[in-house]
Amino acid sequence: MKSDDIKKTIIVGAGVMGNSIALTFAKAGIEVALVDVNKESLDRAVRLMRSSLNTLADHGSIASEEIPSIIERIQVSTDMESSARGADFAMEVVVEVEDVKKKVFSDLADVIPDDVIIASNTSGLDIFSFAEIKRPERLVIAHWFAPAHIIPLVEVVPGPKTAQEVVHVTADLMKRLGKKPVVMKEFVRSFIVNRIQNYIAIAYFEILENGWATAEDIDLAVKTSLGIRLPIVGVVQNMDFTGLDLVLDVMKSYGASNTYIEQKVKQGHLGAKTSKGVYDYNGRSEEEILNKRDRLYLRMLDHMEEINAYQPV
Repeated sequence: MKSDDIKKTIIVGAGVMGNSIALTFAKAGIEVALVDVNKESLDRAVRLMRSSLNTLADHGSIASEEIPSIIERIQVSTDMESSARGADFAMEVVVEVEDVKKKVFSDLADVIPDDVIIASNTSGLDIFSFAEIKRPERLVIAHWFAPAHIIPLVEVVPGPKTAQEVVHVTADLMKRLGKKPVVMKEFVRSFIVNRIQNYIAIAYFEILENGWATAEDIDLAVKTSLGIRLPIVGVVQNMDFTGLDLVLDVMKSYGASNTYIEQKVKQGHLGAKTSKGVYDYNGRSEEEILNKRDRLYLRMLDHMEEINAYQPV
């Protein structure tokens, strides 16, 4: 199967993520069956989807005339069996409770053909260890970020039995939806972003609990530093601008070590100043590399000021 062959998807779970994901599929021209056991959740999902579409139209992301046809592509129901008819792709977007997900996987597997991919939006549960479905090679994780109809990233995560074709089709489908998929090489809890966010959370909880700074101070500090740099150089490439030799010295001062960084330093690949570090800058001079970075930083600063991003939402 190719991602272009997918004409209809069934999404189980109409909560905050489910309705937003359904909206994204429908916006891309794919028919959606949005299923939930709770009719009130479905009614709320329809209201939220209409509101989200109006926001997108106000921004200019879609034309307001498109809204009716997008909504028409989404059918809501409490009946999974009838909703699953004709589905080419399935997504589970229910609560992060093992027993609940286990039942949904089983129910889905009973009502869709054996060759239909089943994707889970779990943010860290090892679904591959407890999902009981025929042909487990079709089970994969496609982890979205709220609001799913706006944030580009989807982390695609295979399990030990997931077929490579399933990974490729899922990633290609995410691209078709306008997303930026990142494929993990294997399952590890929390994946990329939540693993990083979890460590950040540990730090700000400690600061708040000890009264070292206020919530407003913490957010302003992050927005006016990391908030400028992260969109340009991420977290890994930023080490190239610190200098990997300095990164290694700082790690040693904390009693830490990292084989990957140690190897880079031994090779003389120290970052921007040597035109090669974690990234390869293809022989460009340090001045050239820094000038490009700084021009982007300045544009980001101007944008942050323009949208008044330093104030709380």
